[in-house]
Amino acid sequence: MSFSEIIEKIDGFLWGWPLIILLFGTHIFMTFRTGFIQKDIFKAIKLSVTKDPDVEGDVSQFGALTTALSSTIGTGNIIGVGTAIALGGPGAVLWMWLTGIFGIATKYAETLISVKYRVKSEDGSMIGGAMYALDRGLNKKYLGIIFAFLAAVCAFGIGCMVQANAIVTNIRQNFSGDEHTDKMIMYGTAIFLCVVVGLVILGGIKSITKVSERLVPFMALFYIVGCLVILVMNADVLGETVLTIINSAVTTKAAGGGFVGSTVSLACRYGFARGLFSNESGMGSAPLVASAAQTRNPKRQALVSMTGTFWDTVVVCLMTGLVLVSSIIKNPGIDALSGNGSELTSLAFGRIPVIGVPILVIGLITFSFSTILGWYYYGERCAVYLFGEKVIIIYKCLWVAAVFVGSVVELNLIWNIADLFNGLMAIPNIIAVLLLSDVIAKETQKYSGEHLEDKDETEIPTVKNSQNGVLL
Repeated sequence: MSFSEIIEKIDGFLWGWPLIILLFGTHIFMTFRTGFIQKDIFKAIKLSVTKDPDVEGDVSQFGALTTALSSTIGTGNIIGVGTAIALGGPGAVLWMWLTGIFGIATKYAETLISVKYRVKSEDGSMIGGAMYALDRGLNKKYLGIIFAFLAAVCAFGIGCMVQANAIVTNIRQNFSGDEHTDKMIMYGTAIFLCVVVGLVILGGIKSITKVSERLVPFMALFYIVGCLVILVMNADVLGETVLTIINSAVTTKAAGGGFVGSTVSLACRYGFARGLFSNESGMGSAPLVASAAQTRNPKRQALVSMTGTFWDTVVVCLMTGLVLVSSIIKNPGIDALSGNGSELTSLAFGRIPVIGVPILVIGLITFSFSTILGWYYYGERCAVYLFGEKVIIIYKCLWVAAVFVGSVVELNLIWNIADLFNGLMAIPNIIAVLLLSDVIAKETQKYSGEHLEDKDETEIPTVKNSQNGVLL
């Protein structure tokens, strides 16, 4: 068995029942521990567009949210949903949606402790994340180092090279000609991507946030409106679509209309796995940027951050699922169980006249580009925790190089390694969430009701740049 096959098997095992049980179990536990924090989702949405003046932080709450969404809303929302349906049947859509509903609580919890235990560098910028919660909250620095290493490394794969490859592949599929033209498109797109990404990340978090604040609302609105138009076009089968999804989630009965049925176990497994992968609740990624937000207390930013899971899975993934299942029912010739999520998605959108392909192509390109920006910041913050501020310029250069490499090479092995590391980084983060659940519950109660406006008077410690880096 080759090294690539070994990694693929380990990755497949980890993203099966082990992570499903760990992450979804944590989602349910934190739902009860936070007093069903999901009930505050509309208050949280209002907070996300409300400025919190005269408080410490590098970016606005909305800026932190859109930067987190820029990395969370990616190919998983389109291709990932297609993969879940291809492997688990239409019922996977319901299980995926449930990961979003319950995952809201875990996203809230992991953000709250990341903001509570954040630190400040000498220049006044905020640094936080699971590594600081593990380090300062639990005195388990070694787990913080493990989390930071896994996140800093997997960012190059799952957040950079894979996304760049998705952009170039989409452009080549839609504009390729002869072999010479195809290579020109590939290398030209790769160079253009490197230049644009380099210019954005050069300005750090403020530059990334400015781009995200403009790009994320546009791309999400464009995609959602496009999906709504498609659903109107498929209105005659929407009732059947919903019933098919529900029935397939709880029964082994054949779905019909292009589906040949799937076991409840498969629907559950792939729905959970792709949903957890898409919304990243429990991964510890989004809190890395949430820790830089201007917020008067940890709960406020935690509420804002949890809306990311709502938009990502409860809204966008659900829309994609409804579009795919309804399109397959309307076009039974589409092989719904081909096992290839990318092919299934392309076939389903391709059957929709005029608007189907543009929505898919523009959605994938903008989602992938924004993911490259968001994950850069995640990786940089983890690298700074490990090696200090001096590593930033090196990380920027490596990131731009990774964009180019990802654009022009095959990435099967890199994808599997990055996917494996992505799953592994959830383990120390979940340890922090579970062991600090008492702190999370107390902070939630402390800032409940009118006290949500209270300012946290706890002094944020300053870390000297010369000492910032646990390995050096």
